[in-house]
Amino acid sequence: MADQLLEERLARCADARVLVIGDIIIDHFLWGTASRISPEAPVPVVNVQREDFLLGGSANVLRNIISLGGKGALCGIVGDDAMGRKVVELVEQLGVSTEGLVVGMRPTTVKTRVVAQGQQIVRFDREQTGFPSRHSLDALLQYLERHIHTFDAVMVSDYAKGMVSEQLMVRLHQLLYAVRSREHRSLPLIVDPKPANIHRFVGATVITPNHHEAMQIAGLKIEDERSLMAAARLIRDDIGCEAVLVTRGEAGMALLQSDDELITIPTTAKEVYDVTGAGDTVAATLALGLAVGCSMREAAVLANHAAGIVVGKIGTACVTANELRTAISAATI
Repeated sequence: MADQLLEERLARCADARVLVIGDIIIDHFLWGTASRISPEAPVPVVNVQREDFLLGGSANVLRNIISLGGKGALCGIVGDDAMGRKVVELVEQLGVSTEGLVVGMRPTTVKTRVVAQGQQIVRFDREQTGFPSRHSLDALLQYLERHIHTFDAVMVSDYAKGMVSEQLMVRLHQLLYAVRSREHRSLPLIVDPKPANIHRFVGATVITPNHHEAMQIAGLKIEDERSLMAAARLIRDDIGCEAVLVTRGEAGMALLQSDDELITIPTTAKEVYDVTGAGDTVAATLALGLAVGCSMREAAVLANHAAGIVVGKIGTACVTANELRTAISAATI
């Protein structure tokens, strides 16, 4: 695939608007050094030197979209707490409206990672899962009803915290159908799914399970290209989506569309330091690509380049448009 074509598509991302819907998380990092073992227990003592609060979950998808030069908005629930206010602050820093953020009854989900000498020592989560209250769901749906027609693509990021309910998806499909009927244009629906909720995503344009999620969804062990093909076909046919993009870590990606040709895309990663948030980067890049008119294969190749960059960074990282442009050029030299 010509790098010039991909670079032209990437340049058009500045005009794209992607709506991100899903579970919002704060990624909290404690960075330090560890030089001794605790006398209290056989665990390292970490001398914390700094801490970071970053947008995680669906909010990290938005962060990647903005970093790549696109435009977007975030629709989800935060708690009436300090971390919920931190989400609002960080979204505002991106220059994005916070109108789609609904303050709910449960606390904001926080994932805290302790990192010493570049290695994650431990992660602990603070969360309360469950479906949104009626009041929260109504507020989310009102936002979608008012604004969905202003976007070029919709990205659903499901972290199985309860935000992406069946009621939400049913209404989302109705609104997408209304846009198609009224404006004669189809908004691509990109879904990063969790296996337990897979049937909520019937009719999506493309879903992006990772290797292990694809095995769970299909009920098959993926050992080679033949079993990969069988699993991808089962998923595609079961939920009636147009395409399945399986992310496979160091093995790259595999794309299956309606023509039954399995397209394998080798990884472009030179070194893998941290896979935290890599799926968010893939989802964001894929959504942007489809929003500006890329073919599914073109969008997948863009997403693969972006994934190859982000796994070379530590923490919940983003890819910039310049980094992606450089990676595309380097791949064709």
